[in-house]
Amino acid sequence: MSDRPPQQGSRDPGAAVPSLFSLASSDPDQELVDRSGLSPEDIAQIDGLMTALSRLRAAERELSEASLRYMQLGETDMRALHFLIVSENIGISATPGAIAQNLQISTASTTKLLDRLEAAGHIHRTRHPSDRRALVITIEPETRRTAMRTIGVQQARRVDAARRLRPAEREMVTRFLQDMAEEISLEGLDWQAQDPR
Repeated sequence: MSDRPPQQGSRDPGAAVPSLFSLASSDPDQELVDRSGLSPEDIAQIDGLMTALSRLRAAERELSEASLRYMQLGETDMRALHFLIVSENIGISATPGAIAQNLQISTASTTKLLDRLEAAGHIHRTRHPSDRRALVITIEPETRRTAMRTIGVQQARRVDAARRLRPAEREMVTRFLQDMAEEISLEGLDWQAQDPR
């Protein structure tokens, strides 16, 4: 057995792989996060929370990719079908303009999207009952049943997790997620002006 120290850049095979989401491994010199005032317990809890968020994102990504493969559709196609299901559920007419606005895509892209979904047998276009110049888009019953039976059932399980929380816990989690969304929002962001500290 060699007594030589491991070469630079090599890793002890028995050493634990560092967490990608721990403050110690991702920001060892506190360039991004000032940890003064945080106890080791605080840091461990924050690391655990960031890891849990990462697991949630990974699970959502895996579910999304599986649903796209199962339905043989693209991400925008699936978002459009979801919008059509919601529109049907609440009794509003889904027009191409409403779809474009909801998905934040151009009119031309919406037309291509609807052509693609109609050719695949997922949607149906009809004239608007009160505005003959407009179209109403509806999801075909079989596509709706398939989406509800597969992706819908899986997505609905989120409610089970929320149900297990007490009311005060739900409010706290909601505030945390809203606060985090605001903190990482790109609104008004200037990459050039960013300072790590």
